[in-house]
Amino acid sequence: MTRVNEVLDRAAWDGEVNALGGHPLQLWGWGEVKGMGEWTPRRLRVTSQDGAPLGLAQVLVRRLPAPFKALSYVPRGPVVAPDGTGADVARREVAEAVVEWCRAHLGGVGVSFEPAWAEGVALGVAGARRARNTILYPSTLILDLEREPDALLADMRKSTRYEIRKAQREGLVVRRVTGEDEVRAVLGVYHETARRAGFALHDDEYYLAVHRELGEASRLVAAFDEDGQPCCFAWAATSSSTAFLLYGGANDAGRRLRATAPVYWASITDARELGVGAYDLNGLLNDGIGEFKRSFAKHEDQLAGTWDVPLNAALHTAWERGLPTAKKVVRRLRGR
Repeated sequence: MTRVNEVLDRAAWDGEVNALGGHPLQLWGWGEVKGMGEWTPRRLRVTSQDGAPLGLAQVLVRRLPAPFKALSYVPRGPVVAPDGTGADVARREVAEAVVEWCRAHLGGVGVSFEPAWAEGVALGVAGARRARNTILYPSTLILDLEREPDALLADMRKSTRYEIRKAQREGLVVRRVTGEDEVRAVLGVYHETARRAGFALHDDEYYLAVHRELGEASRLVAAFDEDGQPCCFAWAATSSSTAFLLYGGANDAGRRLRATAPVYWASITDARELGVGAYDLNGLLNDGIGEFKRSFAKHEDQLAGTWDVPLNAALHTAWERGLPTAKKVVRRLRGR
């Protein structure tokens, strides 16, 4: 038997997420950012009958029109104690406990999990099935930051390694951005990137909330042009175990200075210096940015993917078959 209680203390929650090696999208601040819109974060601690900790899940809850009621989503969770004897059982027990809590307290169409687990690791919950709608892409590139920098560099394509070393020789200014005024200036670079590439952004207040709510877990690194203005950036969220690339972009000056590879490398080394063990470049698609990310290593990683646990089989089937609202929800969660 397991027990579930809702955690209402920010420091306690983040301390437990980091103690268990959880993903940064399970941190309190990420839930607060999502809570600015149509999502409500609920933080669940799962323990054994005798009170021993088993795992955690930050559940994002979206209210839906009748008759669907609600959708529950666990980004890169649940968080479970590190792999070891009984890890498969612990994963199943935590996921089952989260599903049953959602059934009792929220209802709705179902619970979607996108755990930070390797391909082949099953959710283990009865009735779980592969989702039709994927929010976070399972194909990605995860760098092992326990390796020495020279080993990481050696695995890169020659052109990427050359641009990093050239920037170092030529003194390109690359540093972490912490002040809100500079964050706003970086967002100007992001707007230019979005216009050029043709994708939509949230409003600036959303990204400023990421900066504020994540605090030291927000790691924004930028390059600066000859006039001292930001021209290229990489923005990651970090937990004790993982750095997760959230956003990146370059304006014309950043492209001219070929700053993107040096900036990404600075973001990677920043995470390594924090003691973080892995850097996830967040999705590999067959596009230009996906090809650029692939230049940082000779391997790719495949995660467990998206798993749905229906709470009402008929409603869930109607939902996942492409209702306009369902597609809208996925787009908003995936939004840059």
